Amino acid sequence: MEKLSQQFGKHYLIEMMECDSEKIKFVENVRQTMLSAAKKSNLTILKHFFHQFKPTGVSGIVVIAESHLSIHTWPEKNYAAIDIFTCGEMDIKTAIDELKKGFNAKKATYNLIPRGF
Repeated sequence: MEKLSQQFGKHYLIEMMECDSEKIKFVENVRQTMLSAAKKSNLTILKHFFHQFKPTGVSGIVVIAESHLSIHTWPEKNYAAIDIFTCGEMDIKTAIDELKKGFNAKKATYNLIPRGF
């Protein structure tokens, strides 16, 4: 793999496992948790949109000045997949801690992918 000569941002792929299914079933808690994670990580929220699946499950995006956060939940599996892409500085530990708390997740892991060429 070639080394990046110019990095534009960091893309975090976050796995939230063993979530409380009630916390990830419906839009309202998912939206509040995602917005809180962005705010507490010092990201600049521009817009957000969340979609409720029937009967349960949520997909959503938070557009930030630094790029975006996105989520898709599987309440029946107690799992949420979250992406955070930022071209600015952020505190990923604070974001993950806020997401874990909001979803009552017992486990969370992430991978960092530098973006650029």
